Amino acid sequence: MTTRPFARFVAASGLTNLADGIATVAWAWLASLLTRDPLLIALVAVALRMPWFLFAIPAGVITDRVDRRLLIIRMDMLRGLAFGFAAFAIWTALPLAPATMTLTQPGLYVAILVAATLVGIAEVFRDNAAQSMLPALVPQDSLEKANGRLWSVELVGNALLGPALGAFLIAAALPLPFAAGALAYVIAVILVLAVKGRFQPTVTEARDWRRELREGFQFLWRAQLLRSLAWITGVWNLLFQMVMIALVLHVQENLGLDARAYGLILAAGAVGGIAGGWWGDAIITKVGPKRAAQWMLLASFPCFLGIAYAPGPIALALVLAAFEFTGLVWNTVSVSYRQRKIPDALLGRVNSLYRLLAWGMMPVGLLLSGLIVRGTEGSFARETALTAPFLVAALGALLLAIVGWHALERGFNAS
Repeated sequence: MTTRPFARFVAASGLTNLADGIATVAWAWLASLLTRDPLLIALVAVALRMPWFLFAIPAGVITDRVDRRLLIIRMDMLRGLAFGFAAFAIWTALPLAPATMTLTQPGLYVAILVAATLVGIAEVFRDNAAQSMLPALVPQDSLEKANGRLWSVELVGNALLGPALGAFLIAAALPLPFAAGALAYVIAVILVLAVKGRFQPTVTEARDWRRELREGFQFLWRAQLLRSLAWITGVWNLLFQMVMIALVLHVQENLGLDARAYGLILAAGAVGGIAGGWWGDAIITKVGPKRAAQWMLLASFPCFLGIAYAPGPIALALVLAAFEFTGLVWNTVSVSYRQRKIPDALLGRVNSLYRLLAWGMMPVGLLLSGLIVRGTEGSFARETALTAPFLVAALGALLLAIVGWHALERGFNAS
């Protein structure tokens, strides 16, 4: 894992995640400056996540047909262009009118939706290719450690430095976060260009996308534990997205915080995720992958409750840190198992089908969050309505932990 190709791969992933982290605050915060309608704000996040549902399957087939390194480069170039387009659209629309429950500048809102959709599509292909490429860079017995290190670096960019930097940039000038993200993608492309090696699966039969897709479905269908990990991750991601999009208005209206404070809360929470990335391998070695996955899943319930009832920014940051820690340990178990068990020739397709289940539920959670707030506002004060998604997610996490505990028990015992 100290080889130059892996180091460049990690550095490029860190930069692209820095761009994503900067935009984590920028996308949602910008939407909240155009409208106070929680459903319209959620639609921007849906534009980023819906491509996982629509493009996961073709991304898997393509990943197993092409050079995965070149696919990463092309998708990062597309994301850089989309970020640049968003920066230009915002700059030409300034100054923004005060936000109301209706759209103040529909043209800019549509432009942001288009840019977010392009970023989301590119992310599907890029992430699937990167996850399929990693096993070619490190020994099989180092996958947990490699994934942990990779995610720690990604979290530094995506959730520690990125949100804080994005908050300060958006406070300075609205187009800056997107312009900075575009620059980060350009540098990442240069780094991946320097990674040498063969990253295209060996072809043993004539290409037939129907047969190739059927092979991926059959492999996943026969792998009981992979199926369990996929649907559990999917429901968890639904609940997570429900919480994180609701958090934007909660910190603004209930806690009275600005963009800088929001970015710092996300950054402080990311420290827990970084710790999970570094110590996840040791925890899994100590208690075993089955128990690690079960306990990390169970921990989501108190974390969601804690987000709802955290009285201030420090408490909220601590809860998010615990939450990110458990999520990273869970990911270390699930992704390392997947990379080890799936043959290289099938890795892109099975990964994409897995992530269709695991990531395709995200848009549902985002829309549910907005609908829950809208639905409860008629019966409760807005302050209470803004915390309703957290409470619904907490109940869902408890039910998921109960059902998922037994599914993981059966799956790991049978594998």
